[in-house]
Amino acid sequence: MEVKEIIAQHEEKMDKTIEALKRELSSIRTGRASTSLLDRITVDYYGTPTPVKQVANVSVPEPRMLTIAPWEPKMLGEIEKAILKSDLGLNPNNDGKLIRLEIPQLTEERRKELSKKVSKIAEDSKVVIRNIRRDANEAIKKMEKKKEVTEDDSKEGQENIQKLTDKKIKVIDEIKAKKEKEVMAV
Repeated sequence: MEVKEIIAQHEEKMDKTIEALKRELSSIRTGRASTSLLDRITVDYYGTPTPVKQVANVSVPEPRMLTIAPWEPKMLGEIEKAILKSDLGLNPNNDGKLIRLEIPQLTEERRKELSKKVSKIAEDSKVVIRNIRRDANEAIKKMEKKKEVTEDDSKEGQENIQKLTDKKIKVIDEIKAKKEKEVMAV
């Protein structure tokens, strides 16, 4: 195992952390309708928990409305129950053929709460990135102790891990800033 391989493995872990952050932030409700709001909502489809998007057609006909048209009419009730049980805080409007979800305007107070939530999620991701950095540095130091790499290679590897960490944390900050702007937009 070389220092480059360790860096590559840990960079992959950092990238997965950033992808997880993006997924988590996409499910935070802003004042606009987005099909990603339903990403974490599952319904019981013949005994299997299945994402809503796999049992229905989800669309955004207006900026503040989602429509959910299930492929099987009997799924209407299941989808409605799942939305009511979720933490979205939205009331589904079922007309017998499709479900309409109206996205209400967020209050200033709610925007600030969501902004804090976004900050916390981003901060948690930064902590994960820093833990990955620590693991990588420990792996490099172990290799140096076992005389598998030179002291210079070890030092260079650790510097590269730090540069990578700084780069990934900057990406997280950019994602956070973009989401906070979205949440605070009226």
